[in-house]
This record gives sequence, structure tokens and C-alpha cells, in this order.
Amino acid sequence: MQKLFRSAAAGRTLDSLGSESDIAAMRRLMLLRHAKTERAEGGQRDRDRKLTKRGRDDAAVIGAYMARHGLNPDLALVSPVKRAQETWALAAQAFAKAPRLVNDERIYNASTDALFKIIGETRGARSLLLVGHNPGLHDAAVQLIASGDVEARERVAEKLPTSGLVVIDLAFDDWSKVHRHAGRLERFVTPKLIAAATD
Repeated sequence: MQKLFRSAAAGRTLDSLGSESDIAAMRRLMLLRHAKTERAEGGQRDRDRKLTKRGRDDAAVIGAYMARHGLNPDLALVSPVKRAQETWALAAQAFAKAPRLVNDERIYNASTDALFKIIGETRGARSLLLVGHNPGLHDAAVQLIASGDVEARERVAEKLPTSGLVVIDLAFDDWSKVHRHAGRLERFVTPKLIAAATD
């Protein structure tokens, strides 16, 4: 029998979408931190660091999870840095049709305010994915989330690990309305949580 994916928090299944948020949400934002990356070698630019084997495996796991559970972005905004590009290239292979991709230089080393500006400028997408870096992505997630499963919210507040995916539902129909405490945490997924759920 196939086991349900269960978060370690509150027994909520990672397989299920929250019906309450589905009804209320008019926009869905997904924040994906790049996968585990090699350490910089002497003279190597930070931008050029590549994924480790574990990072490549984790990116594929997250992509498969997204595709399997209908977490299909209409648009993926991706940092041009090597590790972010590799993460999304591996994750996107899981989709029958790769989502529209835009590389956005501003995501690299972006502050929360800069990320909010990028999100607010989005047009023509109901579901938006940002692939980028900490601390900006983690800070943006914490500042956006106002409701949702309490234990999952605590996990997000504690840490956004490599290959961590935060899915936030927003009850408005225009990205320009994005603001702090506007979102409901729909789910928080990591390769480690997925692996634990299938043991």
C-alpha cells in the first residue's frame, strides 16, 4: 500500500492541498532555495559554485514532488547564479511541459524588499515560483506568512534549508498587492521530510 506523505508536524499529509486555502487563494507563490552546493575553491567566484551530488539528487526529488502534486508554476523566476540554474534545470525535468522561465539577476543576493518588488512586478501568472538564495528567500517567507499550520510555520521560521520549498497562498488577484503578512502557508516541503514520509 502506498504510504501517504506526512509532515512531521500535526500529522498533515504532504499529499493533500488545504481546501480552505484553495478556495481563498487567487495567487500562489512558491519559494525554492537552491540545492546543496560545493564549497568555493581557491579563486572561484561564488556565482560559479555547482551543486554537489546530493544537491542534484535533492533538486530532482523536489521537482518530482512538485509535478506529482500539481505544484506547477505558470512562471519560474530564477537567479542566474550557477547553483540556482542547476537546481531549476533538474527540478523542471519532472514536468510534462517545462514552465516558462525568466532569469532575473536581481534575485541574487536580494533583500526581502527587493524580492517583494520582483514579485509585485509579475504579470500574467497565477502561480509564481522564485528560485534563489538565503537569507532573502527565508526572510521573505517568514514575513509573508500570516496563517497556516502552526507547526509548519514554526519549521519555516526556524530554517529554510537547501532544496526547501515554501508554498504560500495569497487571497488577492494582482501581484502588485503583495505585502507583509499577506499569505497563508499551504505547505513546507524538504527532501528530508519527503524521505521521512516514505520510510
